[in-house]
Amino acid sequence: MPSSPDIVIIGSGMGGATLAAGLASTGARIVILERGEPIADDAPARDPNRIFRNSAFLSEETWLDEKGDRFSPGNYYHVGGNSKLYGAVLIRYRAADFGEMQHAEGVSPAWPFAYEVLAPWYDAAERLYQVRGDAWSDPTEPPHARPLPFAPVPDEPAIAVVRTRLRDAGAHPFTLPLGVDVERWLAGGETGWDGYPDTRSGKMDAETCGLAEALAHDNVELITGARVTAFKAEPAGRRIADVIYERGGESHCLTPGVVALCAGAVQSAALMLASDIGNGSDQVGRCFMNHNASALIAFDPRFRNDSVYQKTFGINDWYLSDGNGGPPLGNVQLLGRVVPDILQANVPALPMVLARYISGHAADFYAISEDLPDPESRIVLKGGDIQLIWRRSNMVAHRRLVARIKALLRRAGFPIVLSRLFDGRVPSHQCGTVRIGADPADSALDPECRSWDHPNLFVADAACLPTSAAVNPALTVAAMALRAADTIRKDLAA
Repeated sequence: MPSSPDIVIIGSGMGGATLAAGLASTGARIVILERGEPIADDAPARDPNRIFRNSAFLSEETWLDEKGDRFSPGNYYHVGGNSKLYGAVLIRYRAADFGEMQHAEGVSPAWPFAYEVLAPWYDAAERLYQVRGDAWSDPTEPPHARPLPFAPVPDEPAIAVVRTRLRDAGAHPFTLPLGVDVERWLAGGETGWDGYPDTRSGKMDAETCGLAEALAHDNVELITGARVTAFKAEPAGRRIADVIYERGGESHCLTPGVVALCAGAVQSAALMLASDIGNGSDQVGRCFMNHNASALIAFDPRFRNDSVYQKTFGINDWYLSDGNGGPPLGNVQLLGRVVPDILQANVPALPMVLARYISGHAADFYAISEDLPDPESRIVLKGGDIQLIWRRSNMVAHRRLVARIKALLRRAGFPIVLSRLFDGRVPSHQCGTVRIGADPADSALDPECRSWDHPNLFVADAACLPTSAAVNPALTVAAMALRAADTIRKDLAA
């Protein structure tokens, strides 16, 4: 490994792996530092008890909450990052998400550019991640230059029944764009994919797509078990000179030309704060966003859910407004199949026989509402610990969204609908702590994800997102990373 590579990328999740894929063909010497290791082929990847009850893939890391109490944050550190266990919904932000939007309890600010600027990078990200779906079934879908690369993942028969019942009840279900080769996935075990870790068996994630593309080039090297601990700036302070990391109990130093930080919204901000870099605006760590999200179980004793995977459609009827001319509420999509073991893991007092009955006669949903950026919702460092001070916002909209989907499900013939709000221990699409903007006074990065303070530092993960919108952010992170890669390419050629 060269001690002075052209580019160092910290993190191999959706941002880091995609950035590496976008830069690999330049011939630049690229080193990717990943604190985790690959998930082993023989890991208990299809065992719901090991995953949802015993947390087999979580790290032992703890953070502090607002009160200073320790909690397990539910984040993952593996090659591929959190995408190894994601639901593989690769959906674009809506075009309106790039403009200012008035919500029930505040404003979602405009991005420093319009949807059309990012649209070509969405196209490229959909090709890289082999997205299955269509670009026409959702009335809120923004314009596409071309169809999605692959046909949609089909509904299983039981889920087709649910889609029809919801349509008959007045809703407009749309086909979710997914990064899953269903045949390959099911060949590895008869389970859903939402929340289950991929062992390179059909899920299109940061490792299997972005990183695989990057590592096909000899000029790209991945170093695992490498935890970055600090950055050091040059004496003048305008450039990052050194990247310090620990591996195997030893400290190492790299002196790259370009540094790309892609460690995740919390860890990227924490590393910048610990190194006292890139924070001339006092915005690093601020505006932490985590979707307001609820799980719903719709039960009907007459309905039989024998599906294996069910996460194939969503509803955006209340995305741009509440349906009555009021402010937006959010997105609803199917949740991964809540099998009896998962249900009992979340409700330990529930007898297994009852868990089997409920699971066999229910469909499971996930409601998402936008979390608005608030400078006082933030990441801070307290001693050697990360402290997460999350100020929920827009909960009026979320409660209305949950009420709307409950009413719809009851009209569709599900007499019992239960919901549970996810708390701060659940990483529901963390983002926003090192945001892009048009003004260095109120943002940490320029619109190309470059640090205002350090021209050779880029942040190309979910930390850069200025708003959370109300859809899964993975594809937007990938598109932003590819756009940042194009900027770095131009720097290299200059």
